Amino acid sequence: MTSQRPVKYQRTPYLVVERDTATRKDVYGSIGDAVVLHAQLLRGEEPSSTAIVAMHPIGSPGYLPMFSGLARQGFHVIASDTRYSNGDAALQMENVLLDLGAVVQDAKDRLGYERIILAGWSGGGSLMMGYQAEAELPQITRTAAGEATPLADQKLTPADGVMILASHRSRHHLLTDFLDASITDESRPFDRARDLNLYDPLNPSQPPYPADFLATYRAAQLARNRRITAYAKQRLEDLRAGGRDDEEHCFIVYGTMADPRWLDVTVDPNGRAPGSYLGDPRLVNDGPSALGRYTTTRSWLSQWSFDDAQVDAVDAAARISVPVLIVENSRDNACPPAHPQAIFAALPHEDKQYQVIEGANHYYSGQREHLQAAADVIQAWTAAHGFAG
Repeated sequence: MTSQRPVKYQRTPYLVVERDTATRKDVYGSIGDAVVLHAQLLRGEEPSSTAIVAMHPIGSPGYLPMFSGLARQGFHVIASDTRYSNGDAALQMENVLLDLGAVVQDAKDRLGYERIILAGWSGGGSLMMGYQAEAELPQITRTAAGEATPLADQKLTPADGVMILASHRSRHHLLTDFLDASITDESRPFDRARDLNLYDPLNPSQPPYPADFLATYRAAQLARNRRITAYAKQRLEDLRAGGRDDEEHCFIVYGTMADPRWLDVTVDPNGRAPGSYLGDPRLVNDGPSALGRYTTTRSWLSQWSFDDAQVDAVDAAARISVPVLIVENSRDNACPPAHPQAIFAALPHEDKQYQVIEGANHYYSGQREHLQAAADVIQAWTAAHGFAG
């Protein structure tokens, strides 16, 4: 149930336990075949038969301003992490879909919610779209590495609606746009081609970047993604050829924070200021906090490979029949505006809504009025579709 004024809400932590019988363990701290997900239920005193379920591949969304804000509006919000809450080095998106499925099923079976609205914030958007597509018309029968996945036999419970909030289309499309194209040899990552190095002051191409430079740069980024993919596949093939099917190869990818958008705001323009959502992109480019820095063969193929990753919001859209709300923040410096626009265009039905929150940054940092504007859009959309109450 929603309210016109903020209400007090309770935050109740709980666990969702699922089983994983795989021989290889992807995360530290698992006990036996138990996968333990840490979830929170944010809800006011009034009952509701609808739950908004939020999840991000690596982050726990329970403390994001959006979901606390929705709880203050009176919504019941379930915010859960995944098995990869400690980092995405070994993350496989196929497993994340299973984690989301466990949370959705628990919300229905144990907590008793009749309707589920999936809410994907930032990197959660592609997860929610991919999940709903698999729940309605499943296609994934093997992992991106060609191995068995329970998705082949497990029926996911579909949601009643999907909200895409300040989201990009997929992790593999996003990272490809972030890759430092000046790295042409992964074995020598600090020998960089000057004419492609965004952070070299002697690079003859400087912002605002000419169209021919951008085309060359984007092509080099895609080529680099494919070179890393070929390396990951070869290492996996070598392991299998040696009878080491359950073993893994870990590696580091340098230069993963070099999107021309951060230096030139005329590239995929919106109202953002120069700079990245993680700070100075030149420093983050080789630092420990950037996307894709530490990875494995299977993880690279599942979440970062442009040609092999299987969870993409645009690709999933054609299989989704439920109502979809897409919210874009006009000053977002994390998710390119072209991504939510492409998701909206790919949805084949007419029960879809696109809303831009003018002036909003990615996290609504210091922007309580913009956060409220987004919450009002969500409240109106849920009410119009009978999801409130």
